[in-house]
Amino acid sequence: MDDKEAISQNDLLLLLKPNHQDKEELPTVYAFALVESRQASSFRIRMYLAGEAKNLKTDAVETCPRLLNIKSLVTSSIEGERFFVTRKICSLSTIAREYVALWSIGSLPFKDIILGAAEKNIDSEGQAWKISRPLEEFIKDNLNESQQNAIQAGLSRKPFILIQGPPGTGKTQTILGLLSAILHATPARVHSSSGSQNIKLRQKLTVQEKFHHWQLASPWLSGSNPREEIMPVNGDDGFFPTTGNELKPEVVNSSRKYRVRVLVCAPSNSALDEIVLRVLNSGVRDESDRSYNPKIVRIGLKAHHSVQAVSMDDMVERKKGSMGGSKDRDGGADRFRAEILEEAVIVFSTLSFSGSPLFSKYNRGFDVVIIDEAAQAVEPAILVPLTNGCKQVFLIGDPVQLPATVISPIAAKFGYGMSLFERFQRAGYPVTMLKMQYRMHPEIRSFPSREFYSESLEDGPNIKEQTKRSWHDYRCFGPFCFFDLHEAKESEDSGSKSNDAEVEFVMLLYNKLVSKYPELKSSHQFAIISPYAAQVNLLKERFKSTFGVQSEKVVDITTVDGCQGREKDVAIFSCVRASEKGAIGFLADFRRMNVGITRAKSSILVVGSASTLRKGDEHWNNLVESAEKRNSLFKVSKPYASFFSDENLESMAIKKESSMEEVQNDELDNDPGSYNFGDADQAQGDDNDYGDGDGEADMGDGGDD
Repeated sequence: MDDKEAISQNDLLLLLKPNHQDKEELPTVYAFALVESRQASSFRIRMYLAGEAKNLKTDAVETCPRLLNIKSLVTSSIEGERFFVTRKICSLSTIAREYVALWSIGSLPFKDIILGAAEKNIDSEGQAWKISRPLEEFIKDNLNESQQNAIQAGLSRKPFILIQGPPGTGKTQTILGLLSAILHATPARVHSSSGSQNIKLRQKLTVQEKFHHWQLASPWLSGSNPREEIMPVNGDDGFFPTTGNELKPEVVNSSRKYRVRVLVCAPSNSALDEIVLRVLNSGVRDESDRSYNPKIVRIGLKAHHSVQAVSMDDMVERKKGSMGGSKDRDGGADRFRAEILEEAVIVFSTLSFSGSPLFSKYNRGFDVVIIDEAAQAVEPAILVPLTNGCKQVFLIGDPVQLPATVISPIAAKFGYGMSLFERFQRAGYPVTMLKMQYRMHPEIRSFPSREFYSESLEDGPNIKEQTKRSWHDYRCFGPFCFFDLHEAKESEDSGSKSNDAEVEFVMLLYNKLVSKYPELKSSHQFAIISPYAAQVNLLKERFKSTFGVQSEKVVDITTVDGCQGREKDVAIFSCVRASEKGAIGFLADFRRMNVGITRAKSSILVVGSASTLRKGDEHWNNLVESAEKRNSLFKVSKPYASFFSDENLESMAIKKESSMEEVQNDELDNDPGSYNFGDADQAQGDDNDYGDGDGEADMGDGGDD
C-alpha cells in the first residue's frame, strides 16, 4: 500500500492477487493475515494455512483447497506468484488486548470479587486511609455531601469502589477530589497486597507471634537488618512485618506525602482528555490544602490539542531536544518513555491502550486504577488496565446512560454489552450515587429523576435562578416542552430512519428562537439531537442550505451517541419515529432517552409523535403524560409556520406579574379541558405531577437502528 501509516501492528489484512477488482465478489484465491510488526515500509505478517474450521462449535480444522493454493503461492520459487495486494479489514489490537486480559483474570488478586460480583468476607467498611485535616476541610467546603461520601468510600479497604454519576452531578469534580485524597492519604492501619489483614491496635497475639515481631523490630539480636521490610504501627505490639506493598514517601511540590501511582482510564479519547484538561487547569490539592500540578502523562493516540503538552510523544520529543546531538544515546526514545512513566504520578490512557506493549515493557504497576465512563465499556475492556497490577479500582459511570456499542445481535443477546459496573450493581454491590445536579432547570431534572433515579436527584443551590431564561416567558419555549406532530410520518433510507415533517418543524422552531433571542445563535449554546443518523444528516443538509458554511457554528447537530457528556443551554430532541404500528426500534432504549433529554440546562424541547411513543414504550408514554400533566404538551397541525405566528405566540406568553404556577392554576379553575393556541392544542393537567412508572424498556424490533 502507498500510505506507510495505513497498516499497523495487529491489523487484519485480506491478501488478494493483483488482478482482483474491488467491485468483484471475493475471489477463490485469498487469505487473511495478521500484522505482527512493522518497520518503515515493511511489515511482518502471520497466516494460518493449515485449514478451516467448518463447525464453529468444535475445534476441528478441515483441509481447505483455497488455503493449500495460497500456501503453494507464498512458498513458490517464482517471484511473481509470491506477489499479493493487501486490503486492511480492521485493527485487532483492542480485541486482542481484551482477550489477553480475559485469560489473565485468574492472576488478579481480586478475581473472586470480579467473578462473584460480591465483596469478600472482610472488614471492607473500615477506613484503610486517612487524609490531613486541611485537605479534609477543603473537601467539605468544596464538595457536596454525596461527593464527599464517594471520596470517603475511596478511603476504605474495598478493592472495588463504584460511583454512579447521573447527568450534571459533578462527576469530573469528584474525580479531582479523589485524586487529591488518593495522592495524599496515609495508611490508617496495616495494609497488605494479598488482601486486608485488618490488624487493629492492641490485637491479641500469641506469645510466639509477639516474640517473632519483637525479633524483626530488634535486628541487632540476629545480626540482620530487615528494617526496610517492616512498617511501624502505633500500638503496644512493636513493629509488624509488611508485604513490600507499602508506599514510599516522595516530595513533589509538597512537604510530605506517600507516593501513589494512579492510572486513569476512559473508553474514549474525548472522555479521557476532558479529565486531563481539568487536572491541568485546576491541579490537585496536597495535604496542606495547596494547589499544585502533579507529574502526569497522557499515553495513546489522538490527544486533543489542549492536552498535547502532556502527551507521551510530545514529552519524548522535548527530552530528545534537550539532549541535543546525544538524543539517541542510551536507548533514545525508549529510554525517555521509561523515564517519563517512572516519574509520572498520574498516567492517563484509554482502556484499550493500557494494554499496549508500552505498559507491559516499562510499567511497574499501579496502586489505584480509576475508570471513568465505566458503564460505557464492555467487561473485557475494563479488565485490560487491571492486568497492569493494582490494589484498588474505582468504577465511575452511570448504567442508565449510554452503554457500550455492540454490533453483533448474538453478542448483545448473551449479555456482552453489559458492563462490569452494571453487573456489580445488579448483584447488589454497594454503589455511591452522586445526587446533587448542577446542570438542569428543575423542570428538566424532574422527569429523569423520577423515571430513572428513584427520585434521588437534588438541585444544586440556586439552580432554578441560574437556569431561568428570558424565552421562558413563552410556554412553548419553557424548560420542558413536548411538541406532538400528529400528522408526521417516518421514512427509511439505507437502514436509518428520518422524518421530514420533524425537520421542517425543528427548522421553524430554531429560527423563531434565534430571531427573538440572538444570543442562542451559537453551537456552544444550542443543540439539535436525534437518535438516527439519517435524521441528523437531513438536518445538517437543511441547515447548510440555510446558513451555508456557517451552519456548524450556529447550532450543534448530533446523534444521541455523540452528545453524552456534553451540555447546551437549549436542546431540541427529534424523536423521528411516527407510524401506526407504534414500533419505535432502538428509540425505546431508555438509556438513549435519558441522555437525550438531559443535555439541556435551561430548555429541552422534544419533537415527536405522541401516539406512536405512547404505544411504543412505557418510558416514552410516561414522558408524554408528564408533559400533559405539566401543561407543556402542544399538539401541532400543519401548516407548522402558523404555530409560530406572532398572534399565536402572544397567546402563549406568560403574564409578567404572575408566576407560571399561578397562571396555570387560574386556567385550570376556568376550564379543565384542552386549550387551542392557533393550530396547537395544549393538554392540561396537575402542574405538580411529573409522571411515574419504572417499567423496563422494550428494546424495539430486532435489527432496527
